[in-house]
Amino acid sequence: MTATALSTNFSDLEAIQSGLPNICGWEREIATIVNHPDPIFLPHTNLQLTQITAGFACALHMHQPTIPCGEGVISHLQWMFDRPHEGDNHNAGTFAWCYSRMGDFIPELVGNGANPRIMLDYSGNLLWGLCQMQRDDILNNLRRLACDHTYQPYVEWLGTMWSHAVVPSTPIPDIKLHIQAWQQFFAALFGVEALRRVKGFSPPEMHLPNHPDTLYEYIKALKECGYRWLLVQEHSVERLDGTGLHHSDKYVPNRLIARNSHGETLSITALIKTQGSDTKLVAQMQPYHEAKGRSPQSIGNLMVPSCVTQIADGENGGVMMNEFPRDFMPVWYEIKNNGRSQNGVVGLNGTEYIELLEAAGVSLEHYPTCQPIGQHKIWQRVDPDHPTPEAVAQTIAELNQTDPHFHMDGASWTNDISWVKGYENVLEPMSQLSAQFHEKYDALVQQDPAVTRRSDYQEALLYNLLLQTSCFRYWGQGMWTDYARELYRRGEAVLQRPLNPCA
Repeated sequence: MTATALSTNFSDLEAIQSGLPNICGWEREIATIVNHPDPIFLPHTNLQLTQITAGFACALHMHQPTIPCGEGVISHLQWMFDRPHEGDNHNAGTFAWCYSRMGDFIPELVGNGANPRIMLDYSGNLLWGLCQMQRDDILNNLRRLACDHTYQPYVEWLGTMWSHAVVPSTPIPDIKLHIQAWQQFFAALFGVEALRRVKGFSPPEMHLPNHPDTLYEYIKALKECGYRWLLVQEHSVERLDGTGLHHSDKYVPNRLIARNSHGETLSITALIKTQGSDTKLVAQMQPYHEAKGRSPQSIGNLMVPSCVTQIADGENGGVMMNEFPRDFMPVWYEIKNNGRSQNGVVGLNGTEYIELLEAAGVSLEHYPTCQPIGQHKIWQRVDPDHPTPEAVAQTIAELNQTDPHFHMDGASWTNDISWVKGYENVLEPMSQLSAQFHEKYDALVQQDPAVTRRSDYQEALLYNLLLQTSCFRYWGQGMWTDYARELYRRGEAVLQRPLNPCA
């Protein structure tokens, strides 16, 4: 199906149908839209690689979980608005402004002759919640950035997991379902042409799986869904010999290698998010100030500008509420006033940077290589060219017993939070609901892909994805794990209903 034909069909769809988010049913059609080789930024960029000494790329991550409330589910943002005197719920209005404000900042900067750049990562939960709340003021601001050609050179939307699931502990069959659900919901909101331009992926919590088979299926799913690059936290990867990244490697794209227990390999471009999770790095535009001290560096036989890449929550904490708008705007006027060719420091978006490098002759094979942290310990003991699932499993078991620093939980923006340890009361129901979902529907979908357009499938998929939201394993035992148990109860009830062919 062509993009034009799918656009016509999508004009009859809305982001919400019968109270359910539009997250499934068009998988094959979406795949034809996102899998294309066309450049995204190169035809429109006003930057020249030869005039750039260094660049900086900033991304904003936005998320609000979906929680059970009464007989339905609502956005946690709505819950905050409904209870303004509890905890820090008084920030609800400021959060809502933060979700919308780039739709004001970017047009203002562009209108004043500046050359801004920003990457945006909005979870499916948040976007659905804004639809549920009928916050057309926010959605229309976001639609301007996603659809108005005037602002496309300046804004890059990043894909993510629909329900903010951390990949290492997500059941493998559900990884691609999250990725596809976000793509379909984004297309239903902003159109397929906007979706065609989404080529970078921002994982929730910057969490990268290090189990060989999970990583392989993750990268495979990303590539099958048309993604060209992945944002990776520097402390979650290592060189193939187990050493940390060389200092300069953090400032150019890397080639992330995924090798599974059968010896199959895939690779994808990774942009390295430097340092830790401190939102001050983006709030105070530290990447810009760091880039002013960077010089061009070599990739293969070419000298190219380095790029400082960072991401932060776009709304969470006082620095993002107050300091980011104060410090974001002046940077672009400073660059404008200095003249781009004078100091050679510019803002970049991820795909734009990669496409500029490719146009200069750089390819994936020229990038430094990396793999998830800890994998070298496996491949030191198992022949990487001729592994077997049994040998890999045995090696992992032995390392878990003998090496206190080894684990297969993956790594994220911080090392002091686990989404696995102590959360068996959430992880076990997650696994059970996922298994029930696939047992009921996988064979039916294989026989007839149109099953994914049925409301019973859509509702079952929704609860399966919602239960995997990382928030239910972030805030500790209590209210949030209770939310998870309730979502599991509802999802199980949906799956226990008799099949209705007419659903």
